[in-house]
Amino acid sequence: MVIEEPASLLAVARRYDAVVLDQWGVLHDGTAPYPGAVEALEALARAGVRLAVLSNSGKRAAPNAERIARIGFPSELFETVMTSGEALWQDLATGRVAASVLYPIERARGDAEDWVSGSGARLVSELAEADAILLMGVPDDARPAEFEEVMAEAFKCELTVLCTNPDRASPRAGGRLVMSPGQLAHDQRARGGKVAFYGKPYGQVFDAVARALGTENGKLLMVGDSLEHDIAGANGAGWDSLFVRGGLHAEAFTGSDAPLARLERLIVEETAPRPTYTLHSLGQLSELHDETAQ
Repeated sequence: MVIEEPASLLAVARRYDAVVLDQWGVLHDGTAPYPGAVEALEALARAGVRLAVLSNSGKRAAPNAERIARIGFPSELFETVMTSGEALWQDLATGRVAASVLYPIERARGDAEDWVSGSGARLVSELAEADAILLMGVPDDARPAEFEEVMAEAFKCELTVLCTNPDRASPRAGGRLVMSPGQLAHDQRARGGKVAFYGKPYGQVFDAVARALGTENGKLLMVGDSLEHDIAGANGAGWDSLFVRGGLHAEAFTGSDAPLARLERLIVEETAPRPTYTLHSLGQLSELHDETAQ
């Protein structure tokens, strides 16, 4: 299959029942929208393209929707926002996950307390009292060594790590990458520990957003910047995909005058499935004449 590089997302989006977008690395860098991203989505919405967000975020859907709006994306652009944290919360609340006493690892104090409300589970501050670890976030300046004692004890006690963000790294402003919770979870699995992943590339979140859109049997396009999570997950779900080069893997394409050749090498290095399309960024649309404004 030849990877297509369309002139813009708009050029292919109307082939699909809906376009589902990753958040970090595609829409924004955690602080501000990527150049042209808001304008691109507004043009897609004017063209009648249905839009949704699917994010490997440990937080629930509502706070993520609020954060996307605060960063600068009008909330009416998206029919639904689905997160890995929302998927786990729903499974706890309905009893599909039996854990009920959770030791939290969070990005900021209070994140877990907000998240657990209404789920039927409760938080504890001592690992010995827990029946699972809720791994929903880590501070941007965190390092794996800081969590070694907790993870080693969890392994010893055979506690399951419930990871609501399988990403190993996440992009930030200025092209900086920070560790994400998935790094700790993958390390724990590598040592033989019990880990339950919620989020891309695992199928339950793709099913969840399709149900929310009412497109379980529809033709969907995933737009993301992670070959390991967005592209592989879309492939497993039977969706087409568009790989954004300017996000997580931006450094691999710096100074490249042959981005498709570099992408092919990256696919081999990552042992990843091939996306259907690729663009440098969503903002490529803003450089084109907006045919929907005519």
